[in-house]
Amino acid sequence: MPDSVQDDLFADASPPERQPAPGIAASRLSPGQADAKQAPKTAGKSGGVALAPGALQLAELAAQLPAGLRMGVSTWSYPGWDELVWDGAYDASVLSKKGLTAYHQHPLLRTVCVDRTFWRPLTASQYAAFAAQVDAGFRFVVKCPAGVTDAQVRSEDGKPHQSNPAFLDPRLAVECFVEPTLEGLGEKLGVLVFQLSPLPWSWLSRPGALLEKLGVMLAAVRQALAARPQVIVAVEVRDPELLGPALASTLKAHGATFCLGLHGKMPPIEQQLPTLRALWPGPLVCRWNLNRVFGAYGYADAQKKHEPFNEIRSEDLHTRTLLARTIQGITGAGQPAFVTISNDAEGCAPRSIALLAQALAQSGPA
Repeated sequence: MPDSVQDDLFADASPPERQPAPGIAASRLSPGQADAKQAPKTAGKSGGVALAPGALQLAELAAQLPAGLRMGVSTWSYPGWDELVWDGAYDASVLSKKGLTAYHQHPLLRTVCVDRTFWRPLTASQYAAFAAQVDAGFRFVVKCPAGVTDAQVRSEDGKPHQSNPAFLDPRLAVECFVEPTLEGLGEKLGVLVFQLSPLPWSWLSRPGALLEKLGVMLAAVRQALAARPQVIVAVEVRDPELLGPALASTLKAHGATFCLGLHGKMPPIEQQLPTLRALWPGPLVCRWNLNRVFGAYGYADAQKKHEPFNEIRSEDLHTRTLLARTIQGITGAGQPAFVTISNDAEGCAPRSIALLAQALAQSGPA
C-alpha cells in the first residue's frame, strides 16, 4: 500500500474541528437534542410507511459522500425515529414488515444490516420480501445464523451448555445461509457477515485448528458465490486474541475480509486497523455495534440510557473521527465501504450516520 494511502487509512491523529456542512441544520445533528415533534400520526396509515419529509434535506450532504460508500443501520424497526426516518409514529411490528419502503428512500441510508438472521435463519421468500421494498441500487448486509458461527449451543439466557457440532459447518453455511440470501436478495445482496461468537478456551487455545476450520467453510462459501464474486464475505470476531497476521492470512487466502467490529468486547478501532491493513487492497466492512463505555456486555444498559433512540446520548467522537478517516482512505483508493451503525453506538443510529456523513463531507476528497 502506498504510504500516503496508508497514512489516510490508519493515522491516529484527529483532523481539526470544523463547522457544520453547508445546508445542514446544526440542530438536526447536535448531540443530545431531539427534533421538536408534532403530534404522532396514525400508525400504518394506508397499510404503508412513508419517509419523513425532513430527511430529504440531507440529499445535499449525501451528494458529497464517496461514491463507494454505503451507510445504514442494524435493524430498522424503531418507532423513535419518527420525523428522522419515518413520517410519523408507527408500531414496531409495522416498521419491521414495511419500514424498508420508507427507509431506502433516505438519502444517507443505502444499506441495512439484517441482524435477525443471527438468531434464526430466514427463507428465500422472506429475503425476497425485503428486496421487494427497496430500489435496485440498495444493498443488504446479512449475518450468518449463530447455529453456524457460535462454537457453543446456548440457552435462552445466552449461557452456553454444550459444544455446537455444527460450528463452521460448510454445508450448513451454504445451504442455510448463502443459498437463501442469494435466491431471495439477488443483485441486492452486498455483504455476508460471519460473526464468530466469543469462543471457549478449547478453541482459543488452538488457533491453528480454528483458522483451518474457518478456512474450509470460507472456501465453500466462496465456491457458492462463484457466479456473484462482487458479494463481500466478511468475518467479525469477538475475541481480541484472534486479531493478527494468522487471521488476516486465512481471510485473504479465501477471498474474505475482516469486519471491523466496534464493540465493548473488542479493542478500539485503532487496534483493529492493523488486521485490516494486512488485507489491503480490499473493501471496508464495519459494524459499529456498542459504545465501549458500556463494557463488553452492556447492551441492556445502553438501551436503558438511549431509549427511545432519537438522540445522541453517548457521543463517541474518537471512534467517529477515526472511522471517517478510514472510510475516506479506503473509498478514495477505489474500494467499496459498507458501514452499519446501531443505536447502542451513540444513542440514535440515523443521527450517528448524519454526523459521520458530515465529518466525511468536511474532510474533502481523500
